[in-house]
Amino acid sequence: MARDSSATKARLLDAAFAEFAAYGIAGARVDRVADAAQANKRLIYVYYGNKEQLFDAVLQRALETGSESVPFDAGDLAGYAGAVFDHLVERPSLMRLVLWKQLERPGSTDAEAASYAGKVEAVRQAQESGRIDAGMDAVDVLTLVVGLSQAWFGAVGGPAAGGTGTGWTPELLARHRAAVVESVRRITAPHRR
Repeated sequence: MARDSSATKARLLDAAFAEFAAYGIAGARVDRVADAAQANKRLIYVYYGNKEQLFDAVLQRALETGSESVPFDAGDLAGYAGAVFDHLVERPSLMRLVLWKQLERPGSTDAEAASYAGKVEAVRQAQESGRIDAGMDAVDVLTLVVGLSQAWFGAVGGPAAGGTGTGWTPELLARHRAAVVESVRRITAPHRR
């Protein structure tokens, strides 16, 4: 019977995501990833090369999933911020993975840089057309939108702190989400001068 390599790869990526989110790159162990994925450790090296390349594959997959789940809309940055917040509520370990990446591998990949540049240009165009206030540079606007979307996940007691979810009630989640959306709306709403 032939092995299903795509199923094995998916299990490895899922297990590696959990491992990297919990321990970072330096603390992650390929033995634990292989055990959690119920796969031979050698397959990690066959499919991904080494632990760092496995991390890259996990991060790339997470970014692609995020882009598919939360499409960027420069014309509705408040809605985008709310959707990012929702995406992170559903995946609290994602913020931990991103924080580990920033700590252990500062800088951006070519794909991250290209995605960011495209979003900055979309914000700039929305400013030029009057849909977003042009009082701040597009880079600053985008950075603030992303930062506000993620703010609660780095807060003391936030979901990224524990990695296993939150104790937040639906009411508290709704309040935090509303604060994010309203803050972004206020920053980006066109002002009459």
